[in-house]
Amino acid sequence: MHLFRHSVTALTAVAACLILAAAAQAQTPRAPHPLEPKGATGEAIWPAYESWSRNADGTLTLVLGYMNRNDEVVEIPIGPDNTMGPGNPDKGQPTHFLPGRHIGVFSVKVTEEEAERKLTWTVRVNNQPTEIAFWQNPPYFGDPLLDAANGNTPPVLRLGPSGDELSGPTPEVAASYTTTVGEPLTLLASATDIPIGGASRAGDGDDDDSPRRRPRRAPLSVTWKKYRGPGEVTFQAEGIDEGEELTHSFDEIAGGETMTTVTFSEAGQYRLMVVGNDSTIAAGEGSSRQCCWTTAHVDVTVNP
Repeated sequence: MHLFRHSVTALTAVAACLILAAAAQAQTPRAPHPLEPKGATGEAIWPAYESWSRNADGTLTLVLGYMNRNDEVVEIPIGPDNTMGPGNPDKGQPTHFLPGRHIGVFSVKVTEEEAERKLTWTVRVNNQPTEIAFWQNPPYFGDPLLDAANGNTPPVLRLGPSGDELSGPTPEVAASYTTTVGEPLTLLASATDIPIGGASRAGDGDDDDSPRRRPRRAPLSVTWKKYRGPGEVTFQAEGIDEGEELTHSFDEIAGGETMTTVTFSEAGQYRLMVVGNDSTIAAGEGSSRQCCWTTAHVDVTVNP
């Protein structure tokens, strides 16, 4: 009888552990506290709804970003773990998630009727599902083409020698190219900007030289990043260190032309992101401001 009681006690303890383990695995991930430090690995990725604005043709542009709480890049292909709805699960969202908070990464253009109902973006990584709903929500109205506080406007980007002028978030793919694995592809992009109130954004003509007024970076920049794709992407440009991300900087807001080469390690479909920034704010720095930068995307088909 003594041995039987010990056996029952042991089995009860094992069953309790199994129940607790199952409950832990099924636990819904919680939102991080605002001041909680970012994790290292095994963390969630949180979609973010930034703002919406009305276009001249009556459509609306909804701007989104994300917070990757991991200290490493996370790849999540379009599918059940990276989906948007209703309708087409691919609405232009990234599959290559860089660490940290990234604002204004992409935008979705919809009709006013579509914006009145809630669209969703769901991301699952490390067994942690997260979801954001976005629609024509009045508190989220913003103007990505004008900072009403100071009259600032986004830089103008042009891709290729005869591409359209782009300003602010660009929902459509701006250009498409074809190349082969290991063969450098040349990307041409030009950027220009205009002064605010007759003085440059670098503070030229401003007697106030306080740290608050001095620029934190060059007056104008063009940055290339990987956005989607199965393999590694390497950017190169004369006088700039090569890498998975590359930035051209201009000391004057007049800007100029840039030439960047990119190579791919594997065949497949890729999408690159190019961002034009001025010195006032950079997309992805964690600011709540919704102006002023220009974001565009480029598709590349890479053959073996």
